Amino acid sequence: MANLKDIQRKIKSVSNTQKTTRAMKLVSTAKLRRAEELAKRSRLFAEKTNQVISEISSRVNCHKIGGIDSRYFETIEEPKMIDIIFVTADKGLCGGFNIQTIKAVKKLMAEYKDKKVKVRLRGIGKKGIEFFKFNGIELLDSSIGLSSAPDYDKASEFITSSIEDYNDGKIDGLYVIYNGYKNILTQELHVNKLLPVEVTTDCDEISDSLLEIEAEDQEKMLDSLVTKYVEYNMYYALIDSVAAEHSARMQAMDAATTNAKEMVKALKVKFNKARQEAITTELIEIISGVESMK
Repeated sequence: MANLKDIQRKIKSVSNTQKTTRAMKLVSTAKLRRAEELAKRSRLFAEKTNQVISEISSRVNCHKIGGIDSRYFETIEEPKMIDIIFVTADKGLCGGFNIQTIKAVKKLMAEYKDKKVKVRLRGIGKKGIEFFKFNGIELLDSSIGLSSAPDYDKASEFITSSIEDYNDGKIDGLYVIYNGYKNILTQELHVNKLLPVEVTTDCDEISDSLLEIEAEDQEKMLDSLVTKYVEYNMYYALIDSVAAEHSARMQAMDAATTNAKEMVKALKVKFNKARQEAITTELIEIISGVESMK
C-alpha cells in the first residue's frame, strides 16, 4: 500500500505542475498577442528609418567628392575595440531562447579576440547577465528589467555611451545581438552591426528617390539621423526580443503541459496495475487461509 500512496503522491504533484504550466502558457499567449502587434508596428518604422539612412548616405557617398565626411560611415579596416550589446530575458522557462543569444555572443567575441580586437560586453536581461558573471566575463554595463518592459528613453540612455564612444574614437564598432520574433512558432537570431553604418558603394544601384533634399542639407541630416537610427534599433531589439520570449515560453509551457499529461496517464496505468496486484495478493492470501482451515 505504501507503493500505491507514493504513486498517488506523484500523480497529484505532476497534475499540479500541469495546471501551472497550462496557466503559464495562457499568460504567455495573452502577452504574445500584445507584444506581436507592437513588434509589427515597430518593425515597419525601423525598416523605414533604416531605408532613409541607407538612401541618403548612398546618395551623399556617390555624389560628393571624397564621400561622406563622418565617422559614423567610415570603413574601419583594423578595429581595435568594439562594443557588443546583448538582449536576453529576465526569466527562464522559455526553452533555448536565452542560450541561443549567449552562444552567438560568445562566438562573435571569440572571432574578434582571434583578430586581437578588444571586446567590451554590455548586457540587458537577467539570464544573460548572470551567465557571463558566473563565467567570470566582465560586463561594462548591465540592465535588469528593461528586456521585459521595453522603454524608448531607457533604451536610448543605455546605448548612448556606446554611440558617444564610437564618435570619440574609443571604439570602432557596435553590435546588438538578440533573439527576435519571426512567427508564433519560430524565433530568429539577429547579430546586427549598427556602427559603422554600411554604405552602398555601387552608385549604379541607387534608384531615383522620392526624397527631395538639398545637397548641402543631406550630410547635416545624416548626422542627426544616425543617433536616432541607432537608438531606435536598440529599442526595436527589445520589443522584438520580448515578443520572441513570450512565443518561446508559450511553446515551452505547451510542451511541458503535454509531457505532464502523458506522465499522469502513465502513472495512472502504473497505479491501476499496482492496485490490481495488491488486490490479487490479498485474494490469494484469503483463499490460502480458507484452504488451510479445511
